[in-house]
Amino acid sequence: MKHIKNSGPRPVRVVALGGGTGLSTVLRGLKRYVADGPESSREKPIADLVAVVTVTDDGGSSGRLRREYKVLPPGDIRNCMVALSSDEDLLGKLFQYRFPMGRGLAGHSFGNLFVTALTNVMGDFPEAVRVSSNVLSTRGRIYPSTAQNVTLEARLAGGARILGETNISRSKKRIESIRLVPKDARPLPEVLKALRRADLILAGPGSLYTSIIPNLLVEEVQEAIAKARATRVYIANIMTQPGETDHYSVADHVRAIYENTRPGLFDCVVINRTPATKKLLRRYREQGADPVDPSLAELERMKVRHISADLLHQDGLIRHDYARLAQLLLEHFVYSRTWR
Repeated sequence: MKHIKNSGPRPVRVVALGGGTGLSTVLRGLKRYVADGPESSREKPIADLVAVVTVTDDGGSSGRLRREYKVLPPGDIRNCMVALSSDEDLLGKLFQYRFPMGRGLAGHSFGNLFVTALTNVMGDFPEAVRVSSNVLSTRGRIYPSTAQNVTLEARLAGGARILGETNISRSKKRIESIRLVPKDARPLPEVLKALRRADLILAGPGSLYTSIIPNLLVEEVQEAIAKARATRVYIANIMTQPGETDHYSVADHVRAIYENTRPGLFDCVVINRTPATKKLLRRYREQGADPVDPSLAELERMKVRHISADLLHQDGLIRHDYARLAQLLLEHFVYSRTWR
């Protein structure tokens, strides 16, 4: 097991991969530990925080802008910019503001339109993301996993193939495998550099087949993670996702990642051990979602190390507590001298 040995002042570099609300949760927790300058401390041990975001979304505002303006979908990246923003109260709310009405405007968020407009002005999506991040004074850097216009294709139980993230999410059949079209998508050089230099690489939580695995399907990204000197951690989902991971355990999630990428991509899995209230679970079950079985014995048979902790936040929704999650990641993979 590779492990970061931090005696206190040594700064560390963190790369987090994902999409949707899951990656935003991780970033929101970690940003408070990002150092303001080259000097670091136990209170702010992160010298560099990089988010690598999937760009396969084809639904909602992002999908409309993708089709009409031929840009990469900005929604997940917008969420990450807001999560890393130094001022979530004002600028964050502005970027998340969604127009309730208006021909052509209804359903679009201001942030999506801002990034799309900048892309058209500058002619480069990653550069538009960089400038937008500067506007929000983000405490970290954000990159799409690829600058190419990629689409997800899934093979379902029975052999049928289905194209597009939205269609895949709505499918009722079990997903057997998933791939990118085109399959030879290239990553940004900055992403590969960040992965090579990282001390800690994180993936998840988030939609398994439409947020986590798509980043890893970029072949050079997958290869860079496999060869990285960093400790590589998968943060397991708390609940299953209807139509995508029905009845999946934590071991099933890990197995799906390995089968679609390569075995042994992660050193450790982080698992929530706290159950939600019966009332809240009842509501989720009515929507087809269940708690993800930790499957600890099976993980051990797979020789996958794991850490379980109280990471649950429930306020009408079941999700990770970003503050406790960040603290756990730091305690086990940055501060600790005993992890093996």
